[in-house]
Amino acid sequence: MPGLLRGVARTAVVAGTATAVSNRVSRRQANRWSQQGADPYGAAQEPAPEPAAPAAPAPDLVTQLKELAELRDSGVLTDAEFQTQKARILA
Repeated sequence: MPGLLRGVARTAVVAGTATAVSNRVSRRQANRWSQQGADPYGAAQEPAPEPAAPAAPAPDLVTQLKELAELRDSGVLTDAEFQTQKARILA
């Protein structure tokens, strides 16, 4: 029985050492690759694309022009500002 226990203990030590060495090598390689800006497969890392914001539906031209006219009529916009914004909407 003592021989069996010694064999099991030796196997556990060897397996534990192999795992520790493998993990350390993996970490060192990952650090080296991140410093070089490449992934483990040799391709250059590109920044992840930002998720696109959902596009809000644009109000139709008539609604926008009505809102501009209301702003002009209430005195918020001058006639020149109204004409500028109207030209931008219609362009």
